[in-house]
Amino acid sequence: MSTPYDIPEPPEVLDRREGPYGEVVLRRHGDLLQIIANGCFLMDTSDGRSERRLVDAALAALDARAVDPHVLIGGLGVGFSLAHAAGQPRWGRIAVVEREPAIIEWHRTGPLAGLSARALADPRTAIVETDLVRYLDETSDTFDALCLDIDNGPDWTVTEDNDGLYSPSGLAACARVLRPGGVLAVWSAKPSPEFEGTLRNAGFQQVRTEEIPVARGVPDVVHLGVRPG
Repeated sequence: MSTPYDIPEPPEVLDRREGPYGEVVLRRHGDLLQIIANGCFLMDTSDGRSERRLVDAALAALDARAVDPHVLIGGLGVGFSLAHAAGQPRWGRIAVVEREPAIIEWHRTGPLAGLSARALADPRTAIVETDLVRYLDETSDTFDALCLDIDNGPDWTVTEDNDGLYSPSGLAACARVLRPGGVLAVWSAKPSPEFEGTLRNAGFQQVRTEEIPVARGVPDVVHLGVRPG
């Protein structure tokens, strides 16, 4: 027989904003912080293994001779990837593109600051508030690695216009900002053999997929490809 103590506490809404791409909500559920976009769960602070592996896999795939490599992280999220990159002295410059001003504010002065304050104070770190696709089309900067953690990956996007990032034209834009020999690392909530083919067709070499086991369900993955030298 159940008791009132068996009923989980409902999430507490800490902030709710109408952003440029719809509603974004920051919730606390027990010890976890959660980001919800347009009513769909995006991410929380429960683990972070796969987000950290995204950065590690990109760094490992770089030529060991790369000196002070520059990394571009697409998507700030709860800050796992940024915090992990800032904890690695080998990276030279760490740029993060995030299009939701509310998420940036939650990191700078809000509840997510505990995860990212040290990384944001790192002189190597720069936060760019814009849409990643627009940034890729307009920037003249180049990078040694591009770590994409946008939406839920190539096969399951919450925001419709994120689909284009994983299309042939989106991958061509990714390749343009990578230096020869640069690494593209793409986080996904599930494996996508079709996306491996899309990467190869876009000209990336050494395409492979790393799986990261999760507590329940299919593994998270990191898709990797290298721009030809």
